[in-house]
Amino acid sequence: MASLNGFNANEVDPNVAFEPLPPGEYLAVVVASEMKPTKNGAGEYLQLELEVIDGPHKGRKVWDRLMLKHSNSQTVAIAKGTLSALCRAVGVLVPRDSSELHNLPVVVKVACKKRDDTGEPVNVIRGYSRKGVGDSQASVRAPAGVGPGSTPPWKR
Repeated sequence: MASLNGFNANEVDPNVAFEPLPPGEYLAVVVASEMKPTKNGAGEYLQLELEVIDGPHKGRKVWDRLMLKHSNSQTVAIAKGTLSALCRAVGVLVPRDSSELHNLPVVVKVACKKRDDTGEPVNVIRGYSRKGVGDSQASVRAPAGVGPGSTPPWKR
């Protein structure tokens, strides 16, 4: 048993269940990242947490998992290609740490798929591109005061 002394549900808005984001493109930033071991311990993936920063779904989050260490070389190649797309989209081509990808605007292509275990719909990220352009050579610059180590304006 755990003491809940001092908690009053009248003072806290209840959480509501979120439906997956509708498929589409969203302006977002990476807000957290970390390497995690696979369930069997034989590999590692980079988990990215992204937050939508514009539009009616502002504040919603989506996650991506990039299997960077795995016994299947094709799986690793796909993950590295996805990481390359993200790096190019935010203009950080040679990151030393995943935190260098944080708080930089990126267009995220989101889709829905059914979970294998429950059949419930969940979001998956299908790609990254630069903000405001279709040309992969155009540059994206973060707004003033946004970058690794700074507090983005939408969180102030």
